[in-house]
Amino acid sequence: MKNVYLTQNRSVTRKFTEAMIAVKLDQRMSKDQILEGYLNTSWFGRGTYGIQRASQAYYGKDVGELNASEAALLASLLKGAGLYDPTLSQANHQRAVERWKWILDRMVELGKLSPTERAKYTHFPEPTKQAQTYDTGNQSDYLVELAAQYAKKAGHISDKQFDLGGYQIYTTFDKKREEALTAAVKKARKKAQKDDKGKAETAHYGGSSVAADGRILAVYGGPDHRKQGFNESNASTVPAGSAFLPFVYAAALEHGVHKDRGSTTTPVTPDSVYNGDDGVPVTTPEGPYWDRSGKKVAAHNDGGTSWGQITLRKALAESVNTPFMQLGMDAGLATVRETAEATGMLSSSMGPQVPTLSLGTSTPSAIRMASSYATFAAGGTHTAPYSVRRVTRNGSKVDLDTPRPRRAVGADVARQVTDALTDSFRTQHPTAAPASAQVAGKAGTTDKDTAAWYVGTNRSVSTAVVVYRMDLTKSLEPLPLKGIAGTPATGVPYDIWSSAMSPLG
Repeated sequence: MKNVYLTQNRSVTRKFTEAMIAVKLDQRMSKDQILEGYLNTSWFGRGTYGIQRASQAYYGKDVGELNASEAALLASLLKGAGLYDPTLSQANHQRAVERWKWILDRMVELGKLSPTERAKYTHFPEPTKQAQTYDTGNQSDYLVELAAQYAKKAGHISDKQFDLGGYQIYTTFDKKREEALTAAVKKARKKAQKDDKGKAETAHYGGSSVAADGRILAVYGGPDHRKQGFNESNASTVPAGSAFLPFVYAAALEHGVHKDRGSTTTPVTPDSVYNGDDGVPVTTPEGPYWDRSGKKVAAHNDGGTSWGQITLRKALAESVNTPFMQLGMDAGLATVRETAEATGMLSSSMGPQVPTLSLGTSTPSAIRMASSYATFAAGGTHTAPYSVRRVTRNGSKVDLDTPRPRRAVGADVARQVTDALTDSFRTQHPTAAPASAQVAGKAGTTDKDTAAWYVGTNRSVSTAVVVYRMDLTKSLEPLPLKGIAGTPATGVPYDIWSSAMSPLG
């Protein structure tokens, strides 16, 4: 159901929404109709969503021509195509055969298949091997998928039309940047395997470089598209953590704050002072903010450090959390959300509208995070990220819905955010770039150690890198990093970022 009615976000909010939609669907649609919608949108591997396209990819025939044995194999893929596509490995083949047998036997138990017909299916229905033009196991698979999806959406091209062929797609990808980003991730992955093979097996790396004018220049989607089945650069998987603080800062600079209910707006500047101590209670105009369990909500800094009274510019440069949780309340959480979305974040990835929103409970993709930081580098103008600049079919131009730039925040606000991010970069990496270099960036950590980010700009290009752990064979919940991403300021995300953005300056 999440494929039909929801995004691919993985969060408690999405799960609750999914449950509520399920109740409503059960009241309005038959179970056969719900199942049909599920099968028509689910991921089956080999670059396919939906049972019809999967039938063509695995058996070269329409779904109506499948026999029960072939259909049982496709059904097994719903547990994870990367684990059950029998052509990928011997272990996959063994799992697929066992699952195929179980499904057929279960169909007999449910009365969906007669014992006589079941007896016919003694030989495993080996699917065709994958076409090497798309699912090659190389990084190019993610680029092809991203560009194809964008071309179809922007060009209003149906799957059926697209499959007929004849299209020439001209992308925005930069070969040198793509190679640099991929090489940097591979190097990090190799080191992780050497240092701690157990944790490295569940480590995930996502990254993207986006120009200030919206062009997606590079992505790192994962090690093998065939086995993983989703693009790390485009997945809303883990929280942004403290990498989200610039959007709280921008919201307050742009719109000011309200200290008292119904009072006039008080302007905010980079020199505005807030309490940077650890454990500071969050307040509203009426008094302390209480959570649903009856406890006062308090903000905390990394390591429990107290900074005393601190300017907002320095607080952002030093990644001090406590001023920004209160700043978000003073500016208004709705305003913080609107500002983040205006700079490029998707509404579907935004966290709940509670005080912790300001500390990065939202789950943006690497592409969207890079795009949002690029808005500051573009002087406050945002252009939605895009991967295709031109499409033709048999020599004729296909009209595309091309994103247009729009004002997200004022130019002065964008400059002030960039100044603070420049301070952040210079503080943590004083010798990494020439003094004249236009480099700005910030690390991002989460309170439960489930993600590590580095996001920053070098001239007119923004790159976001995220590292997290998740065991896809067991759960979609992120695992604690436990040191695999290094330290917040100089860890793995920064190393990948700096290599991908080299030379700095």
